[in-house]
Amino acid sequence: MDGCFHCGEAIPTGSTHQLALEGVNHHFCCPGCLAVADTIIECGLGSYYQHRSALAPKADAVPDELKQLQHYDLTEIQQDFVSNKDNLKEVQLSISGLSCAACAWLIERHLARVPGVALIQVNTTTERARLRWHDEQVPLSQLLAAFADIGYQARPFQPHQQEQAYNREVKSYLLRMGVAGIASMQVMMVALALYEDLFPGTDADLVEYFRWISLWLSIPVMSYSALPFYRNAWRGLKNRALNMDLPVSLAMVFAFVASVYATVTQTGDVYYECVSMFAFLLLTGRFLEIRAKRRASETTANLTLLVPMLARVETENGEQEVAAKTLQPGQIVLVAPGSQIPADAEILGGSTSVNESMLTGEHLPVTRHQGDTVFAGTTNVESPLRLRVLRSLDEARVSEILRAQDDALAEKPKVALIADQLSRYFVAALLLVTLATYLVWLQLDADKAFWVMLSVLVATCPCALSLATPTALTVATSRLSRSGVLVRRSHVLDTLPKVNRMVFDKTGTLTRGEVAVTSVTLLAELNEAQVLALAAALEAQSEHPIARAFAPFRDQALMVTERENRVGRGICGHINGTRWRLGSGAWLAPENQDAELCVYLANEQGLVARFELTDPLREEAGALIDECRAHGIATTILTGDSSGQAEQVAKRLGVDKLVKHASPDDKLAYLRRCDQAGDICLMVGDGINDAPVLAGAHVSFAMAGGTDIAKNSADALLLSDDLRRILIARHISARCRRVIKQNFSWALGYNLVVLPLAAMGQVSPWFAMVGMSASSLIVMTNSLRLSRL
Repeated sequence: MDGCFHCGEAIPTGSTHQLALEGVNHHFCCPGCLAVADTIIECGLGSYYQHRSALAPKADAVPDELKQLQHYDLTEIQQDFVSNKDNLKEVQLSISGLSCAACAWLIERHLARVPGVALIQVNTTTERARLRWHDEQVPLSQLLAAFADIGYQARPFQPHQQEQAYNREVKSYLLRMGVAGIASMQVMMVALALYEDLFPGTDADLVEYFRWISLWLSIPVMSYSALPFYRNAWRGLKNRALNMDLPVSLAMVFAFVASVYATVTQTGDVYYECVSMFAFLLLTGRFLEIRAKRRASETTANLTLLVPMLARVETENGEQEVAAKTLQPGQIVLVAPGSQIPADAEILGGSTSVNESMLTGEHLPVTRHQGDTVFAGTTNVESPLRLRVLRSLDEARVSEILRAQDDALAEKPKVALIADQLSRYFVAALLLVTLATYLVWLQLDADKAFWVMLSVLVATCPCALSLATPTALTVATSRLSRSGVLVRRSHVLDTLPKVNRMVFDKTGTLTRGEVAVTSVTLLAELNEAQVLALAAALEAQSEHPIARAFAPFRDQALMVTERENRVGRGICGHINGTRWRLGSGAWLAPENQDAELCVYLANEQGLVARFELTDPLREEAGALIDECRAHGIATTILTGDSSGQAEQVAKRLGVDKLVKHASPDDKLAYLRRCDQAGDICLMVGDGINDAPVLAGAHVSFAMAGGTDIAKNSADALLLSDDLRRILIARHISARCRRVIKQNFSWALGYNLVVLPLAAMGQVSPWFAMVGMSASSLIVMTNSLRLSRL
């Protein structure tokens, strides 16, 4: 024992403080260090001890709550779950204790008041939050403590921890349901003896005895099973927020207290069986809601579970297994057939089929050869692979997808914001209506006033209303992900069904982007190899599909200085002291009318060469245009290409309008004209020059093989270059919109129908309880239908 495993200080003689990590016992100098280490390991962050660069400070005597949270401030630990964004730190959190939209509103309002918090967004369906803050103003531990201040527990989201928390929650609800269910059955049997219509001659002492038996059987239900509803209601009241558990709790407490009063004073009726059954039905509904939320959000969580924990790395000393999350660019990994690929990597040797369904939604394996890129989490189907890691797991495509999905789920569309506000106002209105009903019935029939009020309170609880929107949005987003469409902005689901014009870039979007040089025309005293090498040098740093056509001709000896990208025109730069330009005919040879796709090379003296290129159409492009026409959607090709190929593509596909030789500003101006004409435009592109128009469109999609700038500007990404998935996304969005309308219609319609009936005394508390629970289940079931599209 060289020293304390946590802080490194000497271990006192006779110390028995020890803890096992990965099967090895480690010793500690004091209970404080042991407690901190135990907390770190219990939170699933034991890898901190493998990757830390220095020993931790000795644990001081701090409050228990802070002791459990302060380790989240360590930089080595934050590497696993904290990212940097716009000079701020950002983390995805799992939150336990969420029950409705009001909980999310409460958390957002409370955290927004903490100095240093730049953004807090809560998603009740996935039970996660996105938190962005200034690290120099407030530590993460203090922000996590702020959640605890209002009764919620928040911890950095990690899939295995989410699974454990889900299992604990399910177990808790099952136990509470069991207590409530057993008690309800017993109370119902005892209550039969209290029904005067069935047993009119029952002795008064026996009736009194049965009432006390019902009371004692109901106490476990009220004190244990119904506890989650009381906690949520009190949490809202304490923070001046109304949530849907408030009327539920009031109804149960009022009914129970009234029944206890009737039992003690031996006057009036008792409703112990209603209270017990109400708690059981509510718990059943809440349990099914948790299961439904789990199904709705498990797609995103399961993506990370597909990435293997270990990877086989090739080293100077042979092969060895390491944690996949520790892989760094440049390392060589070996992947056996049937195994998951541990990182985004380039194939160095071998050819195989790769199942990329977890990323693209396409279940048929695709062939990958030497030099191709494969992605973390996909499955190597056929042959052994030798790969070179391109980027760490935090920067892998699967991680980007998860972050984008979390962003989309965290951002609330207008319909979700309206639903949140409506449910809060509805609770306030419900309480006022309930009070008014009670006061009116006091004048009409004082004996019935309390029970009529109770029926109104229960029957109109807005549980279904608060579930109407978030569940449908989460299920639809997950369904789109499985279809190979990654939603990055919240308004996509709102806008897609309204689209009546689709606007496409040409190169790399409607065409495959696999541009090849078919012929070279020399216009100066240079040979073909020289002009190709010069063009390749200028295009060396470009991500445009045309640049890839010159890649095979690259000469490493040619160095470009003062390189400048002229968006929509071409590239210029200095090679060996001479200024060269490579670009479109409209820029370098406007007098030429090219029927094919051509680019020109020119120096200070004039044109040097003309390159004819070919770029085949995507196989699905024609089918997409035909489907657009069938659905009444107008189509436009909006391209910077000024050659005759643009006209050929437009004519072959049968698009409605062609706008060629368009600069980025021209493209944006075209979209604005369409907007003024009343069109809702969807833009699809892939290049740097498409970024402004992608950002400016009503809704936009970027191709999977597009540039990073295009992907960051787009509202959604196609995870595979299959254009038909755009119409699939539109169909799912339209169905989502329809389901949300159905949910709202049902939730509001039910409340509008049952409210007057309950207020007139035509709905018993028992029927109100069943109806309210059934309404919530109908909304949840209707939303889950989207997962089967």
